[in-house]
Amino acid sequence: MPLPFKYFVSFCFLIVSVTASSATNSEVIVDKARDRAIPISISLPAYNEHCSQQTKCPVAFISAGYGIAHTDYQFAVDVFTAKSYLSIAVAHELKNDPALNSNPPYMATRIENWHRGVVTLKFLVDKLSAKYPAYDFSHLTLFGHSNGGDISALYAAIYPNEVSNVITLDHRRMLLPRNKNIRVLTLRGSDYPADRDVLLNSRELVQYPVTQILIAKSRHNDMYDGGPNWLVERMSQEIIQFLQNS
Repeated sequence: MPLPFKYFVSFCFLIVSVTASSATNSEVIVDKARDRAIPISISLPAYNEHCSQQTKCPVAFISAGYGIAHTDYQFAVDVFTAKSYLSIAVAHELKNDPALNSNPPYMATRIENWHRGVVTLKFLVDKLSAKYPAYDFSHLTLFGHSNGGDISALYAAIYPNEVSNVITLDHRRMLLPRNKNIRVLTLRGSDYPADRDVLLNSRELVQYPVTQILIAKSRHNDMYDGGPNWLVERMSQEIIQFLQNS
């Protein structure tokens, strides 16, 4: 099926934009207070000459789904860097961390995992803002798949004044922000439902800048680089459209 014209134009823009190589640096940053070595991958915008302390470019943090590598969301990195974002992909799960709790109620049993992720993101914000002064770490875009989306939503709840946008791929446990100052896009898989009150009801959708999109025939576990091409392209298109309207 041909792409709708608006998606075709947006996707062509993405392809042209990323032809200029965006520098990517993988490193490990140590949080000494927690004795925690955090692998990250930082990608500069494809064209970053206009980013400065006077005209700061935006920042996006990428939080992976549980069991998926933080480097497996290159499609999102490509969108962000094409839009002049500094993109920072974060490995939240380390080998010595306890396994993600599989017992409900998840808002109680997984809060330790999510909070650890929030502390990691906050540490990186404080650490990297000094290293990258040409980028705006005070108005973040948080992107997360599944458990990474839960972490992103919790960060927005704890630090709402530091977050401008939240983008989640089929996160299912943590409530989305209900905040008129935080724009939200959540792309929903079609194989599993979200927990009660995670998504907004019809009345709330009128009140808050939240977009909820169900992608037909999509699977929760396919919403990363390793998913089918049509799904990766569709997710890219929706994120492009969301960022263009911000």
